[in-house]
Amino acid sequence: MTDDNAAQNQPAKEQAKPMRKIPRVEQAAILLMSLGEADAAQILKHMGPKEVQRVGVAMAQMKDVSREEVKYVLDQFVDAVGGQTGLGVGNDDYIRAMLTQALGDDKASSLIDRILIGGNTTGLDTLKWMEPRAVADIIRYEHPQIQAIVVSYLDPDQAAEILATLDDKVRLDVLMRVASLESVQPQALQELNDILEKQFSGGSTTQTSRIGGVKRAADIMNFMDRSVEGNLMDSIKDMDPDLASTIEDLMFVFDNLKDIDDRGIQALLREVSSEVLVVALKGADDEVKDKIFKNMSKRASELLADDLEAKGPVRVSEVEAAQKDIITIARRMAEAGEITLGGSGEEMM
Repeated sequence: MTDDNAAQNQPAKEQAKPMRKIPRVEQAAILLMSLGEADAAQILKHMGPKEVQRVGVAMAQMKDVSREEVKYVLDQFVDAVGGQTGLGVGNDDYIRAMLTQALGDDKASSLIDRILIGGNTTGLDTLKWMEPRAVADIIRYEHPQIQAIVVSYLDPDQAAEILATLDDKVRLDVLMRVASLESVQPQALQELNDILEKQFSGGSTTQTSRIGGVKRAADIMNFMDRSVEGNLMDSIKDMDPDLASTIEDLMFVFDNLKDIDDRGIQALLREVSSEVLVVALKGADDEVKDKIFKNMSKRASELLADDLEAKGPVRVSEVEAAQKDIITIARRMAEAGEITLGGSGEEMM
């Protein structure tokens, strides 16, 4: 009786502590599956294609979820919303803050507009909700400067997939224009937006005028396949070695994880599943591996080492995909101010 009473008197958070670290996307999947099909479908309707895909993959890969893990996720959700002043009071601000924290400024902006402004999006924003190949088909015969503006406006991962569908010469031309693009006159951007709105029957105005730049070009290249990225970088070096050097300095690649401080690495590891980490480390250099192992508990590092040894050969494409998943998480956390990326362009003291 004494032991039972002691267990009952423990704080809820301690009772609900999971046996493993649950990445946020998996927490979202567990929460949605706990709600039931109808309620989960209503939530998914307000999410973008990328977010739906990420959560869907997490659901498909989910198995053997314990009661403790479900309780932990539900407790985390209750804690997150429990401090609000009340439903219907300042909920616009709450929605903005919640989505921005969850998705980052760029990805949340168009979703916020859809929810808070009657579901309308600008013509350019509509492209963010389309498959990359479909966007490529729309802009394929436009002037390269128009293509550069559109590519700069989209998320880097979507832009990278669009560029991958273009011919090598066009891809090089567009990326060079993205790198040199600092701003666009609001009138010119509005005209482009109006043309797209006629195609999509949109109904809003755009406020964005500052897009593009070398940093944007580097962000886009981060999401390209290595073979495409390597060939494109070689072409840029031939045309403008200084620009190529600047882009390389601004790019964040998997090897740059070793430049993140220990606290940042620990925060990142809490968001990465062990399965993805094992595959990603199969192609990592010793410095990155040492950085990861150093920031894990002794038991966790021993388990990771055993998993790496037992994994066996892995396809290069699988390693690259896993490393890109981790890079994407790191960038999202950096945008949210949770970690600081020590990219190759930063001076080391």
